[in-house]
Amino acid sequence: MEPSSPPTTARLLALVDAMAGQPVAMVVDLVADLFITGSPKRISREAPVLILAYEGETLIPGGGANAVANVAALGGRPLPLGAVGDDEAGRKLLAELARRGVETSGILVRPGYRTPTKVRILGGGRHSIKQQIVRYDIEDTLALSGDDRDRFATTLAEWRSQAPVPVAILSDYGYGAVEPEMLPRLRTALGPEALVVCDSRYRLGAFTGIEGTGLDGATPNEEEAEALYGQAFDDDPVRLAAAGRQLREKLGARFLLITRGSRGMSLFEAAGAAHLPVHGTAQVADVTGAGDTVIGTFALALAAGATPLEAALLANYAGGVVVMKMGTATLTPEELRRAIESDARPREEVRWEAW
Repeated sequence: MEPSSPPTTARLLALVDAMAGQPVAMVVDLVADLFITGSPKRISREAPVLILAYEGETLIPGGGANAVANVAALGGRPLPLGAVGDDEAGRKLLAELARRGVETSGILVRPGYRTPTKVRILGGGRHSIKQQIVRYDIEDTLALSGDDRDRFATTLAEWRSQAPVPVAILSDYGYGAVEPEMLPRLRTALGPEALVVCDSRYRLGAFTGIEGTGLDGATPNEEEAEALYGQAFDDDPVRLAAAGRQLREKLGARFLLITRGSRGMSLFEAAGAAHLPVHGTAQVADVTGAGDTVIGTFALALAAGATPLEAALLANYAGGVVVMKMGTATLTPEELRRAIESDARPREEVRWEAW
């Protein structure tokens, strides 16, 4: 049934306040984003290559670790399970998460494993905005052992024994820490009342089930949804609606949130769909990590008592804020509140489509 009216500004602001301290279990592929900056020095005499004078470098949580960082930045209490290597990137990533107030006891340190690291080289004038010149990835694939899975399940149960954990996130970047086989253990450890939401870059279709045993929700971008559906949407509302209905049923999920870039978001539930216009403008600074912000905000809002539509609206606002920032970014509750107060269009112009 179509809601009689969209959520009010006051309701969304109350949900932002309610996010504070909410626990969110997170099974994630942890990635380090390393930004190395320099200023142009000259063109090499040996080859037409730009030479930069090194200025510095910054390591920021990336991939699933960025989703963790977003939950923390919004005032939530992320409880991550994952793995890093016993290398410099792993040590720095753990230290950075701890600096942000994140509980890291559930993160494995695996000897010999190379922490996935995305290295971006940025160049520009000393007092100008740096532009990305090239990126290279350091990658490895983790193979979880039976002991690792048992440890994850035990840690989840311990967290739940301390306080209810209403929502869990699976953030799958294909590095091995997130397995479809972990879903039943997650359900058992957190209890049937917990909601499980998944963002999988490569294999969302593997996290299938029937309602109550599989996922409660998923947040694919349009490209990922098209790959799972088997054909492009081509901005066709009829095809989008058919795909959303079919994919939600295929996953056995209660809700499916498809992010569509400058075209906003589409939320699919059993009764119908809600299409949300994008917050902000089509001109963005950097989309790096925006999907992590979306799932982090969406799940944290659910933990705070939001309906799927209210959570989608908050995630829409949050995504619109971070894409105006350079690099892998997070946002604060104050920034989210300002976005809600300054732009009523996303909630007022929701387009409803009842089945």
